[in-house]
Amino acid sequence: MPLSTRSQHSTLTQFLIEERRKFPDASGDFNALILDIALACKAIARGVAFGELGQVLGDHRAGEAGTVNVQGEQQKTLDVLSNQAFIRRTEWAGNLAGMASEEMDDPYQIPAKYPRGKYLLVFDPLDGSSNIDVNVAVGSIFSVLRGPEDGRDVQESDFLQSGTRQVAAGYAIYGPSTMLVLTLGNGVQGFTLDPNLGEFMLTHRDIRIAPETQEFAINASNSRFWQAPVKRYVDECLAGKPGPRGKDFNMRWIASMVAEAHRILMRGGVFMYPRDTKDPSKAGRLRLLYEANPIGMIMEQAGGRASTGEMPVLDVVPSALHQRIGLVFGSREEVERIERYHREPTHTEEHNPLFAERSLFRY
Repeated sequence: MPLSTRSQHSTLTQFLIEERRKFPDASGDFNALILDIALACKAIARGVAFGELGQVLGDHRAGEAGTVNVQGEQQKTLDVLSNQAFIRRTEWAGNLAGMASEEMDDPYQIPAKYPRGKYLLVFDPLDGSSNIDVNVAVGSIFSVLRGPEDGRDVQESDFLQSGTRQVAAGYAIYGPSTMLVLTLGNGVQGFTLDPNLGEFMLTHRDIRIAPETQEFAINASNSRFWQAPVKRYVDECLAGKPGPRGKDFNMRWIASMVAEAHRILMRGGVFMYPRDTKDPSKAGRLRLLYEANPIGMIMEQAGGRASTGEMPVLDVVPSALHQRIGLVFGSREEVERIERYHREPTHTEEHNPLFAERSLFRY
């Protein structure tokens, strides 16, 4: 890239300084935390880029057995290394009171040798890691909350804050290029990593989601477990122009929420991982604190909407650190339609051969 082209873009550091100037009394701790998170994302991006050459693929093994995280999921080597990258890059600076992660059962205490700050960091260090071995885009998700300022050890209850109380949220996506997408509560900005400079450059300013779409993402293999409102919505999309929506839809599914969210930010769409009847004991598949809430904040700040299907996801008050929840997000009009279907009485379609009992999407 020519030097003149690079100079047209602000760095992440410049952007944060400009934002801080709006608050003369700010200490600078928040900016420092965001830059440390960005550094962790750079380290993870490097590990992802090397792939098998870096000997980081496959399941993580401790001794002779593979390791399983608190979610009951097999940990990948990069899951563990990514978790360590977040911890090591952020624990030392005195900005954090504590942190929590998908890969750790309990809150992480800042070691006594480091000062403690006023923020909490919650994160999914490597979302979509099941795709690592097949070279599909993955990412990291994070959320910043206010924490206790008295220097004590953090407790699980300190983290149980609704999404409306997030100070900042973002994700990094490790694809053909590495991007950091960030909201500080006043819009959504996208930064692309310049591999020559080692800097995140502001390339996508004030990202907005198209209010309408002709694209949806859902795991169709779970169709027999869907609730009636979700089934109704998908059936109407699949019916295309002859159906009640009067237009054709495309269906996407990457099995990497960061990749799904990024596509929707860039060109619109709706993502659905709703609560279903597959396991009645679980309120959903995705984790509220470090997946649904940060992605929800980004969507709302970009003019979209994020919902459980029945209520705004950011209004949900967490009851547990690793609480699961159903999630629908994306173009506002589509998410609101799905919410409306949840409020309406159960809808029964007239007979249509496309959705007869032998259909792929039958109950």
